[in-house]
Amino acid sequence: MVEQFCDQVWMEQGLSSATLASYRTDLKVFADWLAKRKKRLLDVDIIDLQDYLQFRYQQAYNNRSTARFLSSSRKFYRHLLQNHLIKSDPTLNIDSPKVQPPIPKSLSEQDVESLLEQPDLDSVMGLRDKAMLEVLYSSGLRVSELIGLELNQVNLQQGVLRVIGKGDKERLVPLGEQAIEAISHYIRQARSELAKSQQLDPLFLSKRGKMMTRQTFWHRIKYYAQQIGIRDKISPHILRHAFATHLLNHGADLRTLQMLLGHSDLSTTQIYTHVAKERLKQLHSQHHPRG
Repeated sequence: MVEQFCDQVWMEQGLSSATLASYRTDLKVFADWLAKRKKRLLDVDIIDLQDYLQFRYQQAYNNRSTARFLSSSRKFYRHLLQNHLIKSDPTLNIDSPKVQPPIPKSLSEQDVESLLEQPDLDSVMGLRDKAMLEVLYSSGLRVSELIGLELNQVNLQQGVLRVIGKGDKERLVPLGEQAIEAISHYIRQARSELAKSQQLDPLFLSKRGKMMTRQTFWHRIKYYAQQIGIRDKISPHILRHAFATHLLNHGADLRTLQMLLGHSDLSTTQIYTHVAKERLKQLHSQHHPRG
């Protein structure tokens, strides 16, 4: 039932495969806990749910994972209620724990500039990687959006990308001049070699002539980061954070940033105000005579 439900929710709401897997795990762990008490997911009442939340607290589960469990449970029991499989929703009067959003890690503008200079522009792979890095930093795409770009979503004359984001929502994202130049060079000098005479839709191709994978691109970023001495954990998502942070530092407003990032809720974007405030504190401390 858990697997069938999750698949249906994913199809209806456009949930990512990672979210779907997390929901499955959350409900499976809950089902196993209930089984030890001779209960099924269909038999749960508010007391059972409160007992399980108390168990999670005693086992030192963090608030973020508990909030995710409650989110998956609410969707699960709402689905059961709508399909008349239960008479009441046990999650109805349960509050989620307060979760302090983590401040996302970012890179300095100097680090980003150094990173973007690493690909070898005399090689096919280097031209591809340069284009991907420039697009990621110029537009703040999610890595799934980046590797999923197709040729017909790129308009170099107008300097925009037509991006299909979470929930199949479409948005237009502007490209900077350097990103446009990098894509142009890649298409003219490298893509046809990677395509191996095939008519392929994906913009960015692997050396085997297939669509790039998240893992491959992550390894490429990690490799370039090591070349400039960045030893901390780095991922494509950190460049998305750098895009957002640097825009704010240079005066962008939250509403604009929300549209560019493809956030459905402004509260998701507001985490970057904390990043900008921390940066201002650092600058004040370093440069003010009484800092």
